[in-house]
Amino acid sequence: MKIEYRNLRVALLGAGSVGSQVARLLLEQGDELASRVGAGLELVGVAVRDVDAPRDFDIPRHLLTTDAHTLIRSADIVIELMGGLEPAREYIHLAIASGADVVTGNKALLATYGPELFAAADQVGAQLYYEAAAGGAIPIIRPLRDSLAGDRVVRVMGIVNGTTNFILDRMDVEGDSFENALAIATDLGYAEADPTADVEGFDAAQKAAILASLAFHTAVPVESVHREGMTTVTAAQVDAAQKAGYVVKLLAICERLTDAETGVEGVVARVHPALISRRHPLAAVHDAKNAVFVQAEAAGDLMFYGAGAGGVETASAVLGDLVSAARRHVAGGPGVGESTHANLAVLGIGAVTTRYQLTLVVTDKPGVLAQIAGLFSEHGVSVEAVQQTVATAPIAADGSRSVDEPLTATLVIVTHEATDAALSATVAAVSANDAVVRVESVLRVEGDTP
Repeated sequence: MKIEYRNLRVALLGAGSVGSQVARLLLEQGDELASRVGAGLELVGVAVRDVDAPRDFDIPRHLLTTDAHTLIRSADIVIELMGGLEPAREYIHLAIASGADVVTGNKALLATYGPELFAAADQVGAQLYYEAAAGGAIPIIRPLRDSLAGDRVVRVMGIVNGTTNFILDRMDVEGDSFENALAIATDLGYAEADPTADVEGFDAAQKAAILASLAFHTAVPVESVHREGMTTVTAAQVDAAQKAGYVVKLLAICERLTDAETGVEGVVARVHPALISRRHPLAAVHDAKNAVFVQAEAAGDLMFYGAGAGGVETASAVLGDLVSAARRHVAGGPGVGESTHANLAVLGIGAVTTRYQLTLVVTDKPGVLAQIAGLFSEHGVSVEAVQQTVATAPIAADGSRSVDEPLTATLVIVTHEATDAALSATVAAVSANDAVVRVESVLRVEGDTP
């Protein structure tokens, strides 16, 4: 006997690569989803800018509308997949005010206006779901918000941008330059025509703000996330990392720590290229995959791995949130508010303690290494290991080596743990030294093998 369910009205805002797949799955798997929820999920409309635009899935025309306001007011659950800050922010406020729960994958919006939107939902007993905002298909929001709510998370470290991981993986595995790897990523559709948001770390910084806020129950604004892009990573650096047993990854790192200088306990969120041991689980994340490595006091080390983007993959996370929202409607009761009441201080990157690898080009003359070592010691940074290349003459534009210029050598210095503030002061002092031609690179060394 077929069970008859009451319907919950679902409005979809946006029909791009993810939105189209959400519409398809809702229409094709409605009966199966209803059996999981205990209520029918009726797609009552899809708000788009242009009803005639081509789409990945041929959404029935009667469902398409340009009148988002009317559609939102008619819905029990609103799915926002438009992206951007406005009008997405306006529409979510409208949905919450009309009594609807909201499912969104909009990382930029949550990183910028999350506390405001969560407060609005809490005020009326609505719920804002956002599993797709930080890891695509990877279930990381619910584990941090619910499963680990009774634990003390100390660190979240992840590869949260598929484009940058694809590029760095090509450089590591195939020996490509950054430019060649980016061109391949663009051809394959991993990189946008303008890849700035990815390669300069803006996308990862938005996700880091969301993950840090969840993991440490503290509002972490996106502007507080330290961000460095990866456009300066060279094939030579990647090759040197290989020889030292490391791989270069663009990491989002959120950690709870105590500032050694002030004694203040707080949270630091940062995004930058880093060296990670090839024995660490994150080193084995290849192609455009994402992974998040969580360290908690009681649960220990946890790894979440999977597709960080893609229409149908991300649609899976959106539909998971939709089912949760629908079950809440069936069960009744107010939504569960965000836990951001720990109110830890949000600290700057100067409070971070880690190891570093510096590559310096120096003039080849007696006493240079001693001078450099003295500067490190003066600023409280202990040297763990030094490698020096054979001295060579500078290479001219035509490829010849000058006989008039002094010989130079390359020093690769690995430090013991030091604060970022101490390291920055050391780099400034080293850069000003007459024997140093240039500081080639500074990379943090993260994630010793668990």
